[in-house]
Formats: sequence, structure tokens, C-alpha cells
Amino acid sequence: MQSDTRKVGPVILFGPPGAGKGTQSKRLVQALGVPQISTGDILRENVAQETGWGKQAKAAMESGQLVSDFIVCAMVAERLGKPDTSRGCILDGFPRTVAQAEWLDKLLTGKLFESTRVSLASNLPPVVISIKVDYNQLLQRLTGRRSCPSCGTIYNVYSKPPKVEGICDLEGSKLVMRQDDREEVIAGRLKAYEQQTLPLEKYYRAQGRLFEINGDAPVEKITEEMLSLIEHGNHL
Repeated sequence: MQSDTRKVGPVILFGPPGAGKGTQSKRLVQALGVPQISTGDILRENVAQETGWGKQAKAAMESGQLVSDFIVCAMVAERLGKPDTSRGCILDGFPRTVAQAEWLDKLLTGKLFESTRVSLASNLPPVVISIKVDYNQLLQRLTGRRSCPSCGTIYNVYSKPPKVEGICDLEGSKLVMRQDDREEVIAGRLKAYEQQTLPLEKYYRAQGRLFEINGDAPVEKITEEMLSLIEHGNHL
């Protein structure tokens, strides 16, 4: 466990579906003692609480439009202004565009009005980590995934199969496959991720802030490597 006074700064994780980004985010939160900030969660909270930004976001979604960068950034700035982010945070789902990345850089360097409300570990620059996993490995992780409809236990027909094929070890229920885990759907999701993330990786690589990590390694080793990168990366 890290010291409670250690400055972490913002950590941005990139990783395609099935790369283990969610697992690593949770492990980093536990190890570093900083919050995970999800734009999806922020958006849902603002809509549910009917805040000014939430109402605007809801209107956009109901009309079939994407929520604008302006609204998303405003919500993120508000969340980053809360006391629990003073040492840093793990950013989940943000930035999604180069425009959002440029906005975040300006926020962290005090070039925006919102900066007066954000003291993110003395405005350390972000550490950006991209989890790289072999394409065929991703397909196995996702297409092999099966779950028990009764208890929610997750299996993988390749790496963690049940004792009896297609049957949950605990409940005896027939395992099911999510529609999203079918190969044709996954191929589309991976392509969309690559198209969206490539410009962001290029943006952060040009700044010398992008670190790539092997997502095929054991979970513990990946976490250890990430903690080392965070330790040294935000002091570049």
C-alpha cells in the first residue's frame, strides 16, 4: 500500500475490450488510494440528479445526439474539483477525443477558468498507459466468456472452463453467452476502439507521455509495472 500523502496525479488507461482495463483500474484504486472517475458514472449521476449539465446531456441523448465535449468536460472539471481527487485519480473513459485531451492539458496547467477549482496533485501532468493485447488473445478472452444466469459466475471455455461443459459448477445452470461477446460484434467493437484511440495515442506519444504495457502478462505483474510507471511517469 502506498503512502497516503504521495502525489499521484491523473492516470489515463487505454485498453480495448477484454484487455483487463477494468480489473487494473480497481487494483490501482486500491493500491494508490485515489478515486476512479468514470465519465459514464458522472453522466448518469448528473442526469439522475437533474443538474444543469445533466438536463442538457439528457436533452442531447433523447434527441439521438452525442453529449458534446463541452458538457462532458464541464462535468469532469466539476468532479475533479472535489477533495478526494487532491492526490490524483484514475480516469476511466476520458479523454475520448483529442479535443478532450487538449482541454485536460489546459485544465492541468491552469489555463482554464475551471482550473481555479482543481488542485489535482499540484496539477501534475497525466500518466497515460496503453494496455496492449494480441488480437487473437482478445478474441479468446471475449468469445470464450460464458456466465451463469443464476449466480453470475464468469467462466472462459479456453482459460477457465467449468468442470462440465456448458454447466455452472456452483448452480448447475446452463451457461449463457452475451450477445456482445459474439465474434462478429467483437470485431466491430475492436475496430471502433482502434479508430477512436489511435489519434489519442498519437497525441500523447508526441508528448512523450504514452507508456505501453503487455496486457498478456499475469494480472499482478501488470499492476506492478503500472505502479512503477505512475511512480516515475508523472515526474518527467
